[in-house]
Formats: sequence, structure tokens, C-alpha cells
Amino acid sequence: MREEKITADRLAAFSDAVFAVIVTIMVLELKAPDQPALSALWPLWPTAVSYAVSYLFIAIIWINHHYLMRFVGPPTLRLIWINFGHLFMVSLLPFATAWIARTRLASSPVVFYAGLFVCIDIAYNAFEREVLTHADAMQVSERTHRIARRRSLVVLAIFTTAMLSAFVAPRLAFGLICGALIFHLWPEPPGRRP
Repeated sequence: MREEKITADRLAAFSDAVFAVIVTIMVLELKAPDQPALSALWPLWPTAVSYAVSYLFIAIIWINHHYLMRFVGPPTLRLIWINFGHLFMVSLLPFATAWIARTRLASSPVVFYAGLFVCIDIAYNAFEREVLTHADAMQVSERTHRIARRRSLVVLAIFTTAMLSAFVAPRLAFGLICGALIFHLWPEPPGRRP
């Protein structure tokens, strides 16, 4: 039993380290303006907004990941690989964030950004499903599992809509991405919150 707990803790610790590196890489993309005036910050608004949204997204992913790790017993090889896939997708976020910032929310970069959110959400849904399927029924009821699944599908649909609408309306698509994040601000489905 002690070995099993260490393995689950190692999975969580490795994931935490990857999230920390991703945030660090993302913040390194922020470049201060050369001019000393506050007005020099205004042209950087796409960078600030894209960084803030991506940082919030990573925070939400980490919080939800942390929440789900409470239900992990001995991690299966399948769960470990799903986790690696999920972390890989998240690791692409600094690149996508820098691209939409540099191009001031141009269509193709926002399509890529939203598409990445779709991929991250699919990987997260697989991770969530794997964890909740093997969780003790006393910890996670079938109702909670069902609500989590529905919430995940709604968010995935919004991200997909954002990706498709980014071809013609990239700022609207970016707004849809921001709106979809609200669904995952709390890791517990609505029925379980105190």
C-alpha cells in the first residue's frame, strides 16, 4: 500500500513540475517595452490579454488536475500515458500564446490556439474519465460522474465552436474561449459544492 501511494504522489509531483515549467516558459515571452512611458504598454495589450487567459487556463487545469488526483489509487499505465498526453498538449500553450500575441489575435493563430484548447480538453476529458471510472463509488457518485461528463462535453463544444468561428471572427472566438473557462473554475460539479 505504501508503494502505491508513493506512485500516485510521484505522478502528481511530476505533473506539478511540468505545469511550473510551462508557466515559467510562458512568462519569459513577456518583453518590456523600450520606452519609459506608460503609453508604451498600450500596444502590448494582445500580449497581456493572451498571457492572462493562458495563465488562467493553466491555473484551472492545475486545480482540476489536483482535484482529480485525490481520487487516484495506484495509477495504471494507461492513466500515466493519458497524463503524459495531457501534459504534452498543455506544454504547447506558451507557443500558441506567443503566436496570438505577436499577430494581435489574427485569424490563423486564434484557430490554432482554439484548436489547442480542443486538444487539451479532449486529453483532460480522457484523464478525468480514467480517474473517475476507477474512483471509489463512495468518493464519486454516479451523479457527480455524469455531471462532470456533461460539463466536459459542453466546454469541448464551446472550444470547438471557437476554433471554427476563429476563421471569420477571431476576437469572438477568443471571447468564447474565455467564456468556456468559467465552467471549470470549480473542479467539483455543481451538485457536490458545499
